[in-house]
Parts: sequence; structure tokens; C-alpha cells
Amino acid sequence: MFYIGIDVSKDKHDCFCCNDNLQPVFQFQFNNDSIGFNQLFEAIKSLDSPFGNIKIALEATGHYSYNITSFILDNSLPLAIINPLHSNLFRKSLSLRKTKTDKVDACVLARMLIAYPDLKFSTSLDDNDIILSELKSLTRFRLSLVKDLSKLKTSLSRIINIVFPEIEKVFSSTNSLYELLYNFPSAKEIANAHLTKLTNVLIKASKGHFSKEKAVQIKELAQNTVGNSSYALTLELKHTIKLINEYNSSIDKIDKEITTIMDKIASPITSIPGIGITLASIIIAEIGNFDNFDSPDKILAFAGMSPTIYQSGKYVASSAKMEKRGSKALRYALYNAARLTSIYCPVFKEHLARKRSQGKHFNVAISHVVKKLVRAIYHLQTKNELFKNVIN
Repeated sequence: MFYIGIDVSKDKHDCFCCNDNLQPVFQFQFNNDSIGFNQLFEAIKSLDSPFGNIKIALEATGHYSYNITSFILDNSLPLAIINPLHSNLFRKSLSLRKTKTDKVDACVLARMLIAYPDLKFSTSLDDNDIILSELKSLTRFRLSLVKDLSKLKTSLSRIINIVFPEIEKVFSSTNSLYELLYNFPSAKEIANAHLTKLTNVLIKASKGHFSKEKAVQIKELAQNTVGNSSYALTLELKHTIKLINEYNSSIDKIDKEITTIMDKIASPITSIPGIGITLASIIIAEIGNFDNFDSPDKILAFAGMSPTIYQSGKYVASSAKMEKRGSKALRYALYNAARLTSIYCPVFKEHLARKRSQGKHFNVAISHVVKKLVRAIYHLQTKNELFKNVIN
């Protein structure tokens, strides 16, 4: 049997191969391109051993590992994806020295294959793996866009408070406000605008909700504003609104793609009141194959939502904080799902109320709701049952 560890990085990957006796067979670095991948494949073929007698391991390093993972599985080679936290603990158990290099990491991964023979191996990417990978890319991209969009809206609010601070109180819809300011990006331009043109812009922006009376009101506010404007602020305001519209358009397109994939997956967790497509898609994408987890507690640990434990001698810590290691995206989705199900689902609403009645802080009580929710999600997904059928 041969064991190959691959330490993945952006431009180059380090590879280490040993046999059952931990004797090195080959060790080299190869580029993250087709030439480098073929170099790896030729080295594997030089072992002159059936692929079933070769085991490969690499760490889950996000997008850096996508291509090499696909290459290995496309060639039907047994591959184990290792959690970086797991490999880090194993490395520390091997030596007290704080030695960490790419070559050492590759060797550690190869030795883990020998130390943990029960690791889960894959030899191909099935349709479900491809779908989940696509969903994960989409949901993470969406999260990054939403984060950037929030920053843009904060920036725009700052500009409006300088240019025309009175205007925000007039609008309940930001879309109508953005449309108006894109056409008239300063109080001075609104004050000097022809009333008919201003009215037409407002009617179009509000989809008929606003009329001439609203235009007159806004015009009067603009004439008496305490705001200040400049060419630079006007340019920044229009550009920011344009970017916000582009981000909203991109998020809408991504949402349609996510909905299409979720329709194919047909996950039962959307049957839980309060969990819609957006949160469900993040949860499904981040967890991936539920068969990789023996219990709901493993999912909590994967999300970094299991409590830390500190005990030494007779001392046992009276309180424990969450680890907050693991998937940030999954932690975000589970927390928000717990918060929403506590509003819309009687089962989780009652659970939150009970924990609060015990004197627990809201965030602590929500963490208990998360645990109950994860247990429900795990059951629904593994048994393919709807939530209403489980509680009835």
C-alpha cells in the first residue's frame, strides 16, 4: 500500500509518498497547472501498483483544492479530504517542535492515512457532489455580494446626509429614493428641476405610489435644505447608486440559480417554518453530504458552535464559550435560522421561551435553539421526512 499526502497552495503543491513502513518513496513539488498535474499522475503510475492500493489525502482548502481534487477523482484515485483542524492536531501530536512547512504538511497528511485507516475515501465526483459544489460556490459568492452591498448602502447614506439630509424621511422605499437621486444627485438640482419632470421621475420610481403633491413637497425641502454639495459628492453619489443597482441585479440572478438547484435537491429542511431558500441553501451547501457526519453534534462542531470544555485536575470551568472555529457561513445560517424559526415555528418558539424563563441570556438561549434545530435538520435530511410529519 502507498500513501500520498498533498499540501495544497495557490501556485504550487507539495507531494509526499511513503509505504506501509513510513519509508519515503518520492517527494517533490509540482505546479498548479496541467503540466504539474500530469507530473503527479506519472509519479503515481511509476509506483506500478493498482489504484486501489494507493491512498491520497489533501486538506480542504476552499477553492485552491478544487482543481486538484477534480483531477484526482477524474482518474479514479482514492482521495480523502482532511479537515485542517484535524491535521493540525495530528501534526502537534507527532512533535513538540513548532515546525510547519509545506513539505512537512504533505508528510503529515500521508502519515494520517496510515494512522486513520477508517477515513472516508471517494473515487469519483457523482452528480450530487457536483451540484453541492456549485451550490456552495453560489451561496458563498452571494454572501460576499450582500456584505459588499451593505457597505455601499452605508456609504451612500453618509453622502445623502451631507448632500440632502432631509430627504430620507420622505421615503419609505430606498429604491424610489435611489432612482430620484440618480436623476437629480443634489438638493440644488431638485430645487431647480421642472416640476413635471420631477413628478414623472417620482411616479416611475414609486410605480405610481407618488404624485405631484410629493414632488412639490420634495422640491420645497430641497429649496430649504441645510445640505451641501460638490461635484465630487455628486459623482460619488451617482456612482454608488449605480453600483448598488448592479449588485442587486447580480444577487437576483444568483438567487434564481440557487432556487433552480434547490428545486433539484428538494431538501425537506425548507418545510421548517422560518427557513426559506436562502438560509436552507447555505446550510445544505456548507454541510454537503450528511453521510459524512455520524451525529448532529458533529455538524455543530463543524460549524464551530459546540462549547469549549476546560478541565484540569479538580478544576472544571463553570462556563464555556462557543469554539467559533469551522464554517463561518454555516454558523451564520444556523444562527439566523434559529432566530427566525423561534418567531415562526411554535416548536422552536416554545423552546426559546423556556430557555429564557430559566434566566439565560438571549444569545445563550438561541444557541440552545440552534442545537435543537440542527437535530431536526439532521433527522429530516437523513430520513427524507417533512417537518410537519415529524412533529405530528
